[in-house]
Amino acid sequence: LPIQSGSNRILKAMNRHYTNEDYIELVGRIRKSIPEIALTTDIIVGFPGETEQDFDQTLNIVKKIKFDSAFTFMYSPRTGTPAAIMEQQISDDVKKERLAKLMETQNEITGEINKAYQDKIVEVLVEGPGKNDPNLLSGRTRTNKLVNFKGDTNTIGCLADVNITQAKNWTLKGIMI
Repeated sequence: LPIQSGSNRILKAMNRHYTNEDYIELVGRIRKSIPEIALTTDIIVGFPGETEQDFDQTLNIVKKIKFDSAFTFMYSPRTGTPAAIMEQQISDDVKKERLAKLMETQNEITGEINKAYQDKIVEVLVEGPGKNDPNLLSGRTRTNKLVNFKGDTNTIGCLADVNITQAKNWTLKGIMI
């Protein structure tokens, strides 16, 4: 569910037809209807004219909504687009600094969310051998969390219950039940 920016001023400049208030309301309705939903988003930092206050508003909405993960990007001009010729282009150094701060904030939130899986049994679609350890299997929860676990290779392509023994920022580790 892409937010792009937490600043209404920047959303308008991006020609988005919603406000951060509209977005927060939508997220509330979604979470009320589907309490266990995992939300990811897209965010662009350094759009032309983005001030430090605009960027802070983006950080604030990320902290408020607590996305499971975010696809984060630095704005880069595209020839032929209105933004490419806008004044107040943001320097690469500022964009890199903002992106690093945004990613640090999101990583903390992702880690917090994943910690809630510690010592829980979750249903996992078994996809195949682990990418980094062929002695483990790899799969995903219904909320798209990557799980590496010890288990039976005959379960590849099936659903399996996995006890989460270790929650990390980007993956969960466990043992098939």
